[in-house]
Amino acid sequence: MKKLVKMIVSSILVGVMALGFCACAAKGGKKEGGLIKVGIINNDPNESGYRTANDRDMKATFTKENGYDPYFYYSLKNEEQIAAAQKFIQDDVDYLLISAAGTSGWDGVLEQAKKAGIKVILFDRTIDASEDLYEASIVSDMAKEGEQAVSWLASQNLSEYKIIHIQGVMGSSAQIGRSGALDTKVAAEANWTIVQQQTAEWSEETAQQITQAVIDSGESFNVIYAENDNMAKGAVAALDKANISHGVGKDVIVIGFDCNTWALEELVAGNWNYDGQCNPFQASYIDDIIKNGAKQKVVIMEEKGFDATTITKDDVTKYGI
Repeated sequence: MKKLVKMIVSSILVGVMALGFCACAAKGGKKEGGLIKVGIINNDPNESGYRTANDRDMKATFTKENGYDPYFYYSLKNEEQIAAAQKFIQDDVDYLLISAAGTSGWDGVLEQAKKAGIKVILFDRTIDASEDLYEASIVSDMAKEGEQAVSWLASQNLSEYKIIHIQGVMGSSAQIGRSGALDTKVAAEANWTIVQQQTAEWSEETAQQITQAVIDSGESFNVIYAENDNMAKGAVAALDKANISHGVGKDVIVIGFDCNTWALEELVAGNWNYDGQCNPFQASYIDDIIKNGAKQKVVIMEEKGFDATTITKDDVTKYGI
């Protein structure tokens, strides 16, 4: 009998030790070599100059030298990003860093992450989800960006505003914020009209085609409101092809967003009129949150707008991306 008890106890101890070993192995798998395993979901770096700068900033920060084991995934499609997030959860990452292509549809995968003990940090863009599903959010205030641009446009005191509105990817927080401000103003003012409103999905070439189609139709317009610099550049290419003047004191006002260095130089030259800043450098904030804890739930990036009549070369050097 005593021999049997000893055998049972011995078996239990071996089982406990085995479970402990498995648990430690699983935990060690998440931080192999002491590295923090992060799955980073972003939009396509080729989307724009802003996105290229944002991706470069993330890659410079989330390195093995800085204590991370990083994995990157890129897509402009929300459903593909969500599928990638599910895969990262299966791969047992420590953190999910997400710049969402669209604002909706994220609740389910964020709940999965929470159950798995994986912390989520949003960057660049907001989503429609409960705040308890993510650790922190480091984002731009896209609605404010739009409001600043529209307020500047209203200050130009045109007798009438006939606007070609070129939108970004529909459903993204950047598009919603920048479109919302203009839509609100147009609805409130009798002398504000949208001549054409169409998404170019951040594409320079598509923006040029949209603008060219309006020119070919013979419809008059005096404002280009493009929701990023690349699309503004495409629209201007169509204006140049048709010999339509643009910029300070010219026939068409040109508005862009993101503050690429080359775009700010267009303001300095007087070829564009306004550019709204969108700050792409969020990586250092995320790094601090991971290593030192979140001091606040939402961090709004500081941003401003630039007028061609007041911008300086120092502004280009300081704020250009």
